[in-house]
Amino acid sequence: MRETIKAIRVALVLWLLTAIIYPLFTIIVGQVLFSYQANGSIIENQGRVYGSALIGQPFSSPQYFTSRPSTTNYSSFTAAERDRKNIGQITGVSGASNLAPSNPDLLKRVEATTQQLKASGIQPTADLIYTSGSSLDPHISVETAYNQAARVAAARSLSVDRVQALIPKYTDGRFLGIFGEPGVNVLKLNLALDNLQSASNS
Repeated sequence: MRETIKAIRVALVLWLLTAIIYPLFTIIVGQVLFSYQANGSIIENQGRVYGSALIGQPFSSPQYFTSRPSTTNYSSFTAAERDRKNIGQITGVSGASNLAPSNPDLLKRVEATTQQLKASGIQPTADLIYTSGSSLDPHISVETAYNQAARVAAARSLSVDRVQALIPKYTDGRFLGIFGEPGVNVLKLNLALDNLQSASNS
């Protein structure tokens, strides 16, 4: 009986530590020290929510830099527009298509995306043709951003230099300085373009 009571006490203490104290501690630390990140890294401007800095979204207008393609794109559909057969759109599950490089469906999509980019005057690069592993990547490569600068500048009647000057400001470096490659946050860059346009017109 004594050993049973001791085991119950240990279980209760561990439950209290792992199920209540630790989660509360992480929530408090997150909200106090990392409130922006803990609440989804939401980007707002004058009370309007534009999206998350961590989740990519599509841009089709020539006035904006084009993002990476996605196999989900669930955030760009309204409830009425969602394809009920597409699990990614219904549940918001992220992930790649898992199609093999030799899969005909993948080849068709890549060819269609390439032709669409060329028709829009955009230089096809790997990150504009292939989706990321999560399909939620908010970044494009620095090279891809500079390749689009002239098109965006012409659509907005701005100089290429002014558009290119924004790219380094919204380029995120390697994680911890060693992992991955630098990437340009498309949403932040496009919002900066809108603000620049508004300032030029005022």
